[in-house]
Amino acid sequence: MRIVVAEDLYLLRDGMVRLLEAYGHEVVATATTGAETLQALLRHRPDVAVVDVRMPPTQSDEGLRAALAARRELPGLPVLILSQYVEQLYARELLADGSGGIGYFLKDSVFDADQFIDALERVAAGGTAMDPAVIAKLLSSGSSNRRLERLTERERSVLGLMAEGLSNHAIGQRLFLSDSAISKYTTSLFGKLGITDDDNNNRRVLAVLAYLNNP
Repeated sequence: MRIVVAEDLYLLRDGMVRLLEAYGHEVVATATTGAETLQALLRHRPDVAVVDVRMPPTQSDEGLRAALAARRELPGLPVLILSQYVEQLYARELLADGSGGIGYFLKDSVFDADQFIDALERVAAGGTAMDPAVIAKLLSSGSSNRRLERLTERERSVLGLMAEGLSNHAIGQRLFLSDSAISKYTTSLFGKLGITDDDNNNRRVLAVLAYLNNP
């Protein structure tokens, strides 16, 4: 894959570049500010980008804004966002266009190389990849969503794993259920969430968005 890495911390940026190259991928550009990030994304049109949320000059959300701006110019541009902390709003904003190709990972998770690369490849393929730690934090936050309250405990488990980016088959393996059983659960939860789009990939993105949204 051709990848842009946008991260202002040298050690983390250099480590990610080395990791990606070790897995056979090509880093076509690096960026250290929000402006550089947007320029690199539009110029190189990578297969996927890894972008830090907080970047110079203000260390607020320049990276996120650059990623959103690039996706407006290049709809569906795959982006894996890195953050130091769990910020529900960031993930929600990224998924809001419903086009997929989005990931949200905590920086600590980069050190789990296999998990990080697997998530990056899922995002590049147009899927979603949410850090399991992010999912756990959202589940324990106490925030409610009226639509989610309609789901059974099993359906919520399936939706949580869907948010991580797992396929139906992978979800079945994790929950020790058959593919047909997972298909029934996903059909049921789509219905309860009011998601009727025929495009299965788009339905999964909409379901994850519902999972992240407040009432």
